[in-house]
Amino acid sequence: MPMTRSGTASTAPPATPHSALADTVMERLTSAYAAAADPVRAAEAAAYMKDVAPFLGIRTPERRVLSRTVLQGTARPGETDCAAVALRCWQLPEREYHYFAVDYLRRHTGRCSSGFLPVVRRLVTTVSWWDTVDALAAHVVGGLVAADPALVPVMDEWIEDDDLWVARSALLHQLRYKQATDAERLFRHCLRQAPHPDFFIRKAIGWSLREYAKTDPDAVRDFVDGARDRLAPLSVREALKNL
Repeated sequence: MPMTRSGTASTAPPATPHSALADTVMERLTSAYAAAADPVRAAEAAAYMKDVAPFLGIRTPERRVLSRTVLQGTARPGETDCAAVALRCWQLPEREYHYFAVDYLRRHTGRCSSGFLPVVRRLVTTVSWWDTVDALAAHVVGGLVAADPALVPVMDEWIEDDDLWVARSALLHQLRYKQATDAERLFRHCLRQAPHPDFFIRKAIGWSLREYAKTDPDAVRDFVDGARDRLAPLSVREALKNL
C-alpha cells in the first residue's frame, strides 16, 4: 500500500482488499450485531450523536461482549486483514460497525506498517465525528507514528489540512506519548491551528495540552502564558484545567 508524503496512497481512496479472515469476521459480526439491535436505543443514540449516522442501538458493554464472541477463534490479522475489516465496516451505515473497526485497529495497530496510514485517513475523513476520530487519532495514528519516525513529517502536513478532522488527528496523535511527546511539535501544532474558529479544533488544542501537562506541567504553563493572546479562551481553559 504505497504512501505519498501527504499520507494518501493516491488521489483515489484506498481499495478494500480481499481477505478471507475479513469474510469470516464480517459474516459473524453482521449476524451478531443485527440480532442485538434495539430500535428505541438506536433512535436515542443517533440523536445524541447529532444524527451523524444511524445506530443499531447496542450499548457499549453489550457490544464488546458480542465483539469478543465474533472474534473468538479467529486468526491474528495482518495489515491487509485490518484494512479489509475496517473498510468493510465503514461501508455499513450503522455506527456500531464503525466502533467495532476502531476497537479492532486499536488492538492490532502494532501489526500494521506505515503504509496503513492512508486507510486510517480514509476512516478519519468518512462519516467523521469525534466518537471515531479521537480514538483513531490517539491510538491508531499515534501508534503508527510512534513506530515509524518517517511519518512525523506527515503529521506536519495533516495539521495544515483543510479537513478539520485531519487537523484534529494531528493535534491528538501524541495524546498517549507522555515522556515521549515531542513538545516543540505539539506547541507548534497548537499555534498553527490556534486561530481556527471550530469548537472541535479549539477543544483538541486544550485537550492535547492538558494531557501533556500531566507529564510536564511547567512546560504547558509556560507555553500557555506566552501564547495566551493567540489561543482561544476555550483552549486556555482546557489546557490549564488541572494546573
